[in-house]
Amino acid sequence: MWLAMGHSTGMTSFHDRARAAAEAMREVFPETPLQRNAHLSDRFGADVWLKREDLSPVRSYKLRGAFNAMRKQEGTELFVCASAGNHAQGVAYMCRHFGARGVIFMPVTTPDQKIQKTRIFGGDAIEIVLTGDYFDDTLAAAKDYCAEKGGQFLPPFDDDDVIEGQASVAFEIETQLGRVPDHVIVPVGGGGLSAGMLSYFGTNTGYTFVEPTGGACLRAALEAGHPVTLDRVDTFADGAAVARIGERTFEALKGVGVASTLTIDENRLCITMLDMLNVEGVVLEPAGALSVDALKDLGQAIRGKTVVCITSGGNFDFERLPEVKERAQRYTGVKKYFILRLPQRPGALKDFLGFLGPEDDITRFEYLKKSARNFGSVMIGIETSDPGNFARLYDILDSRGYSYRDITEDDVLAQFLI
Repeated sequence: MWLAMGHSTGMTSFHDRARAAAEAMREVFPETPLQRNAHLSDRFGADVWLKREDLSPVRSYKLRGAFNAMRKQEGTELFVCASAGNHAQGVAYMCRHFGARGVIFMPVTTPDQKIQKTRIFGGDAIEIVLTGDYFDDTLAAAKDYCAEKGGQFLPPFDDDDVIEGQASVAFEIETQLGRVPDHVIVPVGGGGLSAGMLSYFGTNTGYTFVEPTGGACLRAALEAGHPVTLDRVDTFADGAAVARIGERTFEALKGVGVASTLTIDENRLCITMLDMLNVEGVVLEPAGALSVDALKDLGQAIRGKTVVCITSGGNFDFERLPEVKERAQRYTGVKKYFILRLPQRPGALKDFLGFLGPEDDITRFEYLKKSARNFGSVMIGIETSDPGNFARLYDILDSRGYSYRDITEDDVLAQFLI
């Protein structure tokens, strides 16, 4: 059913190889902390621990797989990868450690912050090549380069050595906790971390595999019985936004069952990101918050149990903080956007403002006056303290005969107007 703990490949079991990988990593970086979180434990009635992969040297678990794959390619002079984020940083870090040359292909659309961090970690050991508007184009260019130059391609997840390296997370959890936890919550992208965790712990624990709604490639594969390519991917949770689960990783995960998976709305995820930042002082990227957010859906299934959430990454650009706040407000219903038709006469705007309550705040207002028409369109954003306040506003607008349209959840209009 999976790469089961204790099944031998060659002379050693997967369990032994994962432990050996973890021990070898200690020459490069210390184990990441396993921290009990009192706030989450009290809130969910469980003994909740966070495995802080966001505190690794590159602020994600990705350097584990890169380390393990590269240490097994001793003597290789050129490593090549394609990535827009955490995998690129992990490979860059390890190229400098091993004294190897690395060529890292990144999409042209990659944010400068991620490019600069990759360059900092790799220094003179790496070259960054920006090519392709989309990741598939970038990946094809990287593989073509490997074929031409003879370099060793390092996949981000669909590789046995990478999976084995990611399983070092499970070994550390068992060592730090002193036993196998009752339940593990694992974020899923391409499946490298998930396959490693399942292969190490086997059936000795319960699992919840969490994906963003806009990148639920594991669930799609489980429903189809084989890996499938998603028609569309929402890249907000970029660390887990993968269009297709890996072949090797799915082989390990194919027996888990859809009931063991969760999909999390990207906007809801923003609430957890803000809570962790404001309450705990923990900076998590969207994918890194998936496991914590999943606690909300598990209820009685985890009550009284020892639960480990893997906070897989903390590479968050604070320039995105306004977007995170906006998404959280829209999800909770305290912020909405409307297209409102107003009569073009003196005092019309003043009349509308009189409809607003004391807790309603206008955050966006755009009005185009067209002198040849009796009515004009207004794009207006309103923030309030209670979602119920909008019901009151709707009643007033309806009773006065106003024409309006809520565009808060209209993705097409929102992309152009909001």
